[in-house]
Amino acid sequence: MSPADSLNPIRQRYLALDVLRGMTIAFMIIVNTPGSWSSLYAPLAHASWHGFTPTDLVFPTFLFVVGNAMSFSMKKMQTMESSAFYTKVFKRTFLIFLIGWLLNAFPFVEFTEAGTTFITLSEVRLFGVLQRIALAYCFAALVLYWGGEKLGWIFGAASLLLYWAIMYFFGEGADPYALETNAAIRLDLAVIGAERMYGGEGIPFDPEGILSTLPAIVNVIAGYIAGKAIQKWGNTMDTVKRLALAGIILLAVAYVWDIGFPINKKIWTSSYVLLTVGWDLILIAGLVLIIEVWKQSNWTYFFEVFGRNPLILYVLSGVVITVFFMISIGDQSFQGYIYERAYTSWLSPKNASFLFAISYMLLIWVVGLWMDKKKIYIKV
Repeated sequence: MSPADSLNPIRQRYLALDVLRGMTIAFMIIVNTPGSWSSLYAPLAHASWHGFTPTDLVFPTFLFVVGNAMSFSMKKMQTMESSAFYTKVFKRTFLIFLIGWLLNAFPFVEFTEAGTTFITLSEVRLFGVLQRIALAYCFAALVLYWGGEKLGWIFGAASLLLYWAIMYFFGEGADPYALETNAAIRLDLAVIGAERMYGGEGIPFDPEGILSTLPAIVNVIAGYIAGKAIQKWGNTMDTVKRLALAGIILLAVAYVWDIGFPINKKIWTSSYVLLTVGWDLILIAGLVLIIEVWKQSNWTYFFEVFGRNPLILYVLSGVVITVFFMISIGDQSFQGYIYERAYTSWLSPKNASFLFAISYMLLIWVVGLWMDKKKIYIKV
């Protein structure tokens, strides 16, 4: 397998890891496409700044499963000639980054009263979810290729401590972790430029920017280490206990660290990394217990569908909803038309928004099901 197998449809040795990948994609689509952003149940919204919700676990879990897949693929990758390895890693990094940037640019035109005009490509947001996956995968692959699991441990610990120091000493004002004054936004403004940054916080600020990519690499490395541990220990109750215990310890350390370095998804704090890795270890322990130890796998196919074509289904989920907003029916978008008539007409606002998200996720799943039945697997 390749280090990016969590983006590819290659067969996993452990079904539990594949199911975790599929669950992540399914939940990612749900939280990304509510019927209305103003009508969300609290667990389906990101924490406004410091804090943590179940939605804040989705993205780091995707990075974690990238690392899981790397625990299988690095055996082959480490036997390659250096030139072949670097070519493979850098090519994948470039392609995934490019797809993410193109997704930001889609549909490449703007609709105004004056007509349709092409967007200014130099002002398209540079970073995003797929771009962070690409960069975190790339750097994790390099670290693990150069020094294996040992260097992964060293790099992980050093990165989290270094990031804490940078954020503390290079932030401004009384609160170095505030939105307007943290070191991450200062670096992004200087290097990327405000016009190429995310504006969802009311000011130019990119939650997937340059500096906060450093601790995100640790989520990938942690997934690798967990995958290696599962392979070494086997699918046993002892493995489940060890993974769960490690997860509980990381949760405890994360909340202690939260006192000095608050848990925060948007600046990807070191305490947030430990918290999300802790929950991921508990999740994978539960899946190993149910699927591998208890042999209860008759429910897993739904998530396997997402897990076999994760990259294309994630991209498709972004493209299709954009098209829904582009199509006009009277003075409404197609999305608004469907949402009003099929959901808000008989449901409370939050229930309508949630059911729309579930329905949209199922629509993407049907596409994935068709692809799986046709044996169509798209990889980068």
